[in-house]
Amino acid sequence: MSRFIEIVEVGARDGLQNEKAILEPAERVELITRLEACGVKRQEVVSFVNPKRVPQMAGAEEIMAALPHQDGRSRIGLVLNERGWDRCVEAACDEANIVVCASDGFGIRNQGASVAEQVDALGAIVAKRGASGGPPITATVSVAFGCPFDGEVPEAQVVSICRAAAALGVEEIALADTIGVADPWTVRKRIEAVRQVIGDIKLRLHFHDTRNTGLANAFAGVEAGVDILDASVGGLGGCPFAPAATGNIGTEDLVYMLTRAGFDTGLDLERLIETAAWVGERIGKAPASSLSRAGVFPKAA
Repeated sequence: MSRFIEIVEVGARDGLQNEKAILEPAERVELITRLEACGVKRQEVVSFVNPKRVPQMAGAEEIMAALPHQDGRSRIGLVLNERGWDRCVEAACDEANIVVCASDGFGIRNQGASVAEQVDALGAIVAKRGASGGPPITATVSVAFGCPFDGEVPEAQVVSICRAAAALGVEEIALADTIGVADPWTVRKRIEAVRQVIGDIKLRLHFHDTRNTGLANAFAGVEAGVDILDASVGGLGGCPFAPAATGNIGTEDLVYMLTRAGFDTGLDLERLIETAAWVGERIGKAPASSLSRAGVFPKAA
């Protein structure tokens, strides 16, 4: 059997949060269901943030209410604080993705809290889950490879956050190149350093293609043994609080690369391209992904 690489689709959340066009909850539900028809099993679908700050993400509860629970499908909610956690639990998300910024500069602007305060908030959420229940938690370390305000982020800082998250007992840890500054060699080094402190906890990677290194970084991650990668249909994405941040790796580009190399993703490439075109029409923007322009090779008979 070929090695399976799990792709977590983030188009409905990270993909849309920085777009000028705002899709209504019903349209976002349709995007989510279209992506699940492509074979997507795990998907970040909502963000429990203040809609005044990120109006593109309004209606999280409405979206979750419109998505009936299905075995084998996991709908993930993004959480920044305890209030977001409470909303995530009440909305019955299958997983929570809790963000801890790797720099004070980004943390203050993005979440109004320093790194230390965010680690404390993660601990408070884990304690609350222990007392009253809640979904599995991924701790995502954002700007793990560089910050738009503080510059280079030391490896030791990332390792320290991951060590703390592992000690709290989260189910998964993700390293996010939020502004697309990583290179494949740094990716490999950072994975090796983090693995030394997180034990058997699952490791996930989240890359943006701002400087055209996203797929190279994904390759480095796979070569380093990581089996879980985020991607966004059509290459949509960006962060409202990071200047000049652009989209995530295009899901179809990542699937193409992995499939050509003999890996299994379980995703339908042609349907992904169709879905990228569909969402592009709704936001008035052509997909950024290369496969949406060039198509699949070889062509189907």
